[in-house]
Amino acid sequence: MSNVYPRNFSHIGISVPDLDKAVEFYTQVLGWYLIMKPTEIAEDKSPIGEMCTDVFGAGWDKFRIAHLSTGDRIGVEIFEFKNQQNPDDNFEYWKTGIFHFCVQDPNVEELAERIVEVGGKKRMAEPRYYYPGEKPYRMIYMEDPFGNILEIYSHSYELTYSDGAY
Repeated sequence: MSNVYPRNFSHIGISVPDLDKAVEFYTQVLGWYLIMKPTEIAEDKSPIGEMCTDVFGAGWDKFRIAHLSTGDRIGVEIFEFKNQQNPDDNFEYWKTGIFHFCVQDPNVEELAERIVEVGGKKRMAEPRYYYPGEKPYRMIYMEDPFGNILEIYSHSYELTYSDGAY
């Protein structure tokens, strides 16, 4: 039996319909670093091709991928699949799986407006305060220009929840 300790978060994978536009959005709006430019991966006998077949099963043909990194060194893989489909409802929060990711910026309002300017959407009319009149901790749910749900926090996760309940 192995020891239980808090593992570090390494990376997350995000699917988008247009990899080049996504790289532009995530680097120009969120300021993430491009660490591997957009690359095409083919279903073939190469080590990466075989690894992807292990993951996706046979018949995936090809996809494009870019690797980015956040300011705190969390990796972000952005995928553009050949047969990519946008869901009718991209916010099925009641279903098992990841339904959002969160970034931190002390100016929640400014980042939210910038996301809207480049084609994203607000999921909430205005940011909400976690401890109104007591602490400046704010958040807002958004969509990136590709329909992925992202949340913006003004303060760290630890500070936001260290006092316990809302």
